[in-house]
Amino acid sequence: MMEKKFGVYICKGCGISDSVDIEKLSNVAVKDMKIENCKTHDILCSPSGVQLIKDDVKEGVNAVVIAACSPRVKYNEFDFPGTITERVNIREFVAWSQQPKTDETQSVANDYLTMGIIRIQKSDLPEPNILENLSSTILVIGGGITGMTAALEAARAGQKVVLVEKEPQLGGFVNKLYKKIPTAAFYREPLIVDTDIETLVKEVENHPDIKVYKSSKTVKTEGQPGLYDVTIASNGNSETVKIGAIVLATGWKPYDATKLEYLGYGKSKDVVTNIEFEEIAKKGKILRPSDGREAKKVAFIQCAGQRNPDHLPYCSSMCCATSLKQAKYVRQNPDALAMIFYIDIRTPGRLESYYMEAQNDPGVMLTKADVTGVSEAGNGNLIVEMKNSLLGEDVKVEADLVVLATGMVPTTREPQEYLDNLALEAAKGDDAKKAYLEGTPKPEFILNLAYRQGPELPSLEGAFGFADSNFICFQYETRRTGVYAAGCVRQPMNMAEAQEDAAGAAFKAIQCVDHVSRGVAVHPRAWDITFPDPMLIRCTACKRCTEECPFGAIEEDEKGIPFYKVNRCRRCGTCMGACPERIVAFKDYSVDIIGSMIKSVESEEDEFRIICLVCENDAYPALDTAGINRKQIDPAVRFVPLRCLGGMNLVWVADALSKGIDGVLLLGCKYGENYQCHFVKGSELANYRFSKVGETLNRLQLEAERVQMMQVSIAEYDKLPEMINEFVEKVKEIGPNPFKGF
Repeated sequence: MMEKKFGVYICKGCGISDSVDIEKLSNVAVKDMKIENCKTHDILCSPSGVQLIKDDVKEGVNAVVIAACSPRVKYNEFDFPGTITERVNIREFVAWSQQPKTDETQSVANDYLTMGIIRIQKSDLPEPNILENLSSTILVIGGGITGMTAALEAARAGQKVVLVEKEPQLGGFVNKLYKKIPTAAFYREPLIVDTDIETLVKEVENHPDIKVYKSSKTVKTEGQPGLYDVTIASNGNSETVKIGAIVLATGWKPYDATKLEYLGYGKSKDVVTNIEFEEIAKKGKILRPSDGREAKKVAFIQCAGQRNPDHLPYCSSMCCATSLKQAKYVRQNPDALAMIFYIDIRTPGRLESYYMEAQNDPGVMLTKADVTGVSEAGNGNLIVEMKNSLLGEDVKVEADLVVLATGMVPTTREPQEYLDNLALEAAKGDDAKKAYLEGTPKPEFILNLAYRQGPELPSLEGAFGFADSNFICFQYETRRTGVYAAGCVRQPMNMAEAQEDAAGAAFKAIQCVDHVSRGVAVHPRAWDITFPDPMLIRCTACKRCTEECPFGAIEEDEKGIPFYKVNRCRRCGTCMGACPERIVAFKDYSVDIIGSMIKSVESEEDEFRIICLVCENDAYPALDTAGINRKQIDPAVRFVPLRCLGGMNLVWVADALSKGIDGVLLLGCKYGENYQCHFVKGSELANYRFSKVGETLNRLQLEAERVQMMQVSIAEYDKLPEMINEFVEKVKEIGPNPFKGF
């Protein structure tokens, strides 16, 4: 550990000096914590305040404690390279959320400063772990509109790109399209335009920094960001290439229309999918497959197997606009009629203008209806039956041709379902696993990751196979660090949206290779140069860390001892919370550091204390915002920030309660299908560990109600103080911790 020269700097501004006694706070550093160099300033973030610290740093101060505003602000001002810097939040957590100039408020500030000093005393200066022979080449898997756009954007930014496409030609589904919707700001005639896919294909194939593999697949992906070894099988040969980061853009497949027998698919040749209709339109006139006769009355059935719990429960985003476009194909014959039957028409943004153009066409009929079936009319035509129409009656309509908007299924769905079902069968025993492997056709895998956690990207429960891309906070970023999902493997979208998505994923991949080249965490702690450094001599090979790491950052050797692929690690500390031996630590974040901070909080017999372990991603900013809004929080509470609640180690609860702390509150992100922890599984894992808190409390003979976990979103800042205060009142009703004073 480096030899430290400490400096403590206390700000008086933003109401801090009006709230606490600055002299008493300084004495905590000087007299209690024996820090000789403690200075105050009226506005510490001002040029003169910052210069005060810089001058001391020049004189050798290398451990800086700043008691001022939240660490979420003024980070540029308080950045002192070569030092360990600890921010103590006495503005939002004290001055703006406590009654001014009371003994309790002073005690809150004193405890926060003490905890900050203890943290910096036990921390060491982080140094980046930079691996050698790193590659910055971007691999793009998928040569459709998304993959080609991602490849071009990365190449234009100066990156070398490898593009792998399984088909003999680039272009993907766009090759099958007759026309596309114009993307100009205002829609004017013509309302359908050429896809111009050939131009894009040529640009990709002729770009000097893009190497294209066609009729090819990735058969193995091993390593970590910056050091991936990707084996590509191409035309009977294989080649291993060094890759820095990966963009997954393998797109989608149409939903299996044979499952829509009630809509006539498979019974009549004149019931086709929207993709099949594009191929019909490319030939010129709209001719019926059954007899080659021109179709003059074409029915479009929206949400065919979509928004339906028995098929696809989600909207595929592009189908409404596609049917409006295809209605224009029909209307190229002015005598033809296009009929669109929809549950809802969804044309967001500029596409609303496109919808209005269709409404104004007398040859396009749009009506809301639930289609219940398609049957033969007896004269070679078809009957479309519906209910809940705008007329409020059951209706039958005759058509020459029926087009089903079947929607999109991500290419990641089938491999993930196979792996999920395999895991379920494996849990039943070896015989069940063997029977599944032998009796179930193996799907075509895409990434073929050589990870102990599995060969493909995991998807969230209820995500229907779409790659888990942390949809709330970090789009594109999957649970496999360095692999970025783009286009319709991430969520349903149209062509224009897919191209925007491709650019975003490409830039994320570039950011990834840049960060690993500097030894910096990729996301979301995109400034963090720390990394886990376990004391493996004490490891019992229990596998808890490898099983709980949300990102597959930890592998095991032949003896079952874990080792880190550090460039996969996102520095969340989940492994630290998982380890029963408490051997995982970071330079400035460890079980001992947080435990020592907790144990430093004074809790005399006449003092009531609550320790609140706070996720830095949602709960902490919500508390900051509550302070900005001057929401009052019970002065018994002390907030201790964690990188993620997934790093919560149960020993902290035991430490707090055995010391005499009256209650412990855990504040983590919301988790589940409709929300997402920044570290994907952290809050969920914390909840799992929390279920075992009862064992600790029983051992200490304490009431279970003294410990509680709450899920909170960043937007709940207005409710959070009340939630905390209610918990404090409940614990006060239970009474003081009997361990006080021991």
